[in-house]
Amino acid sequence: MKRFLLLFVLVSNIAVAQKNKKPDFHHVEPAFWWTGMKNTSLQILFHNKDINIADYQPSIQYDGVTLKEVKKVENPHYLFLTLDVSQSAKAGRVPVTFKAGKKTITHEYDLRQKSTDKNRIMGFSPADVLYLIMPDRFANGDPSNDSIPGMYEGANAKEDFARRGGDLKGISDHLDYIKDFGVTALWLNPVLENNQKRQSYHGYAITDLYKVDRRFGTNEDYVNFIKKCHDNGLKVIQDMVMNHIGNEHWLMYDLPEKNWIHQFPEFTRSNYRGSVISDPYKSKYDETLMSNGWFDTSMPDVDQTNELFATYLIQNTLWWIEYAGLDGIRMDTYPYPDKDFMARWAKEVLTEYPTFNIVGEAWVNYIPTTAYWQKDMNNNDGYESNLPSVTDFAFFGAVPQALHEQGGWDTGLARLYNLLAQDFLYPNANANLTFLDNHDVTRFFLSCGRDINKFKMGMTFLLTTRGIPQLYYGSELLMDGDGGHHPNVRKTFPGGWPGDEKNAFTKEGRTPEQNDAFNHLRTLLNWRKGESAIHSGKLTHYIPQDNVYVYFRYNDTKTVMVVMNGNTEAKTIGTKRYAENIKNAKSARDVIGDKTVDDLSTLTIPAQTALVLELK
Repeated sequence: MKRFLLLFVLVSNIAVAQKNKKPDFHHVEPAFWWTGMKNTSLQILFHNKDINIADYQPSIQYDGVTLKEVKKVENPHYLFLTLDVSQSAKAGRVPVTFKAGKKTITHEYDLRQKSTDKNRIMGFSPADVLYLIMPDRFANGDPSNDSIPGMYEGANAKEDFARRGGDLKGISDHLDYIKDFGVTALWLNPVLENNQKRQSYHGYAITDLYKVDRRFGTNEDYVNFIKKCHDNGLKVIQDMVMNHIGNEHWLMYDLPEKNWIHQFPEFTRSNYRGSVISDPYKSKYDETLMSNGWFDTSMPDVDQTNELFATYLIQNTLWWIEYAGLDGIRMDTYPYPDKDFMARWAKEVLTEYPTFNIVGEAWVNYIPTTAYWQKDMNNNDGYESNLPSVTDFAFFGAVPQALHEQGGWDTGLARLYNLLAQDFLYPNANANLTFLDNHDVTRFFLSCGRDINKFKMGMTFLLTTRGIPQLYYGSELLMDGDGGHHPNVRKTFPGGWPGDEKNAFTKEGRTPEQNDAFNHLRTLLNWRKGESAIHSGKLTHYIPQDNVYVYFRYNDTKTVMVVMNGNTEAKTIGTKRYAENIKNAKSARDVIGDKTVDDLSTLTIPAQTALVLELK
């Protein structure tokens, strides 16, 4: 019995000692890496807030791994090690030894084998339709993670800007709904940790660039979620932020160097004028304020010209792609960071992962200032962004106007014609991300006057013209945003929470009007999946007459004719004018109505309707 008690005390003391033992490092980032990367250089951040790690001399003995450089910074709590991980290096535990006099710290660095699965990272293209989800507002699959000790905000259904408790499991539980609906890719607003004191639900004030927010799930949950999406034929696009971090980010409490963040004598906000970056007549003052000013009081502006931080950010992106198996990135506030850094970032990501894709949020409204940011644009200042896809805010702005106005020389549906007539400015307009609403703007059902006919016309245009379409969760339910401000355009999906009165994930839980909108979109989306003429075919359109707009999408095997009637009464049109595209076709299938049109010599289009016709 005495031996048992002695053993119990010994084990207890060891457990207490291990619990109280201070960690060798508070942060090692990236925590692990991979062999087989094209770029063999790896920078590792070592941080201990309690000791001067800069006083230690590091060394590495591991076949195929060489310590190339040791970098000290202003703050002695950091060391930055640059390693060369050669192509001959094998996966394993790499011992990194730090010595200072008689003191020695050894860190076993995890080196893994890069995935060789060619189907794991797929990219996205005009063959896809993105479905944008705000994780906190879609569905609550695990109420146990709504409020977590150590995290400032828990779920609160009473405050507009508070969290609601949505999570990764909530999305995962409804993948059948999403897949059946017909979209092919999910874009989630940022899922990384946002441990902010207020308004953390949106995800754009990141406090740890290597951790999924625990109120959404764990890193492992995220990896498993992406695998489940892939198993269901759905791609995943991660929302990232290079311009700023949250003011509760651990870095802000112990900065490596002051110039990791743009600092001013007093709070200085960005002027938000994205067009100033490409302006040939810009003042240095305006350009600096745009790039270096803070996005908000809680979002410190990152200085990407700091080489250590630049490498840190690039590696963080590569880490998430390889670790999670991402298919693409949506980069927030693309014109705000240092533009040369962003060009470098995009180039390094796409060099490592050539099948990957990136869309940058270029919220600049005008076509020329949007085109400036797209890859292969012949800019007068010589700037090459290396960015494949840009958000098409000009498209977003033109469609509601076109649907509301009476037809005229440049009004009504002529706006859509004139919009696309300027596509010569883009290096690749078909790579533009097209959308009618998202988490930052008025919901489309409200912007089209809560008119379901206009809603269906706009959505039909979105899904049949050029570009990579993006839908926003709840648009299929005619969610209107109640005025267009942030809390209202980010409401919860009905049925995503226990106790919801209606479950809009089911037909029975939707109103007849909601089912009308849902079925319209579902029909077009599932048809669109297999239509290469829509994905990559040519586009020919005709100047609208009497507010009727006609365009064709076609390739060598199929021609699709779209006829939009923007009038409040039915219109009958002759089709001789379109002979160069109709050619010898005698009949067509009405895709939305699933019926045959036997006579193509004339077409009657109901008021405020878009016909989608497969020519036979």
